[in-house]
Formats: sequence, C-alpha cells, structure tokens
Amino acid sequence: MGESIYPLYWEWLPNSGEELRDYPLYFQYLNLLPDIAEADLVTDIYLPLK
Repeated sequence: MGESIYPLYWEWLPNSGEELRDYPLYFQYLNLLPDIAEADLVTDIYLPLK
C-alpha cells in the first residue's frame, strides 16, 4: 500500500491546494482474499480533506 499512499502525501497534496482534516487516512476493501486473486484486489483509499 505504501506505493499508493505516499504519493498522495508527497506529490498530490502539496500541489492540490487542499488541506488535511484532523482525521486518519482509511481504506475500504472492495473485495478480499481468499475469494479473489491477489492481482484482482481493489481498495479505495480515503484521504479526509477540509
């Protein structure tokens, strides 16, 4: 997940003009192992903004 999260903080956020809320980042897992192959896993990443 690090390859997905860190660019949000280091690249996108500073250039977006957005501000973080005082709330942690969280994930919504749309499918789970072992029901689906690892290559087909899908996760939404929520970065709470003001």
